[in-house]
Amino acid sequence: MISWFFIGLVATILLTPGPTNTLLASSGIQVGIRKSLNLIPAEALGYLISISVWGLMIGTVAKQFPTVPIILKLFSAGYILFLALKLWRTANRDENFNQQNIRARELFIATLLNPKALLFASAIFPTYVWQNASAYVSHMLCFLLLIVPIAFFWTFIGSIICSNQVSWLNQRNMQRTASLVLVSFTVPLSYSALLSL
Repeated sequence: MISWFFIGLVATILLTPGPTNTLLASSGIQVGIRKSLNLIPAEALGYLISISVWGLMIGTVAKQFPTVPIILKLFSAGYILFLALKLWRTANRDENFNQQNIRARELFIATLLNPKALLFASAIFPTYVWQNASAYVSHMLCFLLLIVPIAFFWTFIGSIICSNQVSWLNQRNMQRTASLVLVSFTVPLSYSALLSL
């Protein structure tokens, strides 16, 4: 069964600014929303491969060292807190969206190497997912379905930021909101890891 906590964490982390989302926003600015839609499968494939590889590695190591997932979960909570603080501190800096036209191959590689994939595999996806094929399929399908509207959202944001149509929808407000939401998720994530000790 897929929990609302899983869905909320995935959505929040996918929404936070990072290399993939910056490229999606850049594409939204440069070629518009419709032409940027072909980047979504590249993001989905990049995350699918990266999360699966990390998850299988973690699942294999966890059989011999059962504390590894707990330690990774605590590290992930720390990383989320670090990301939240970084987002808050850099909210006033202007993001550089002036990049060359983004191709699917570039977005795929950026997503494949995105550190969020390790975070998803080690702390967000439940540990039983890496030992149960049906749980893996259902959680991964849910994850991939969440990518579509969020990727669309980032290309849309790029087009809105570029046109300055909505004054409150700006990088500063988005980053500060994402920062607060991320902090709210670190507490239950850390708590669940500490309960497993």
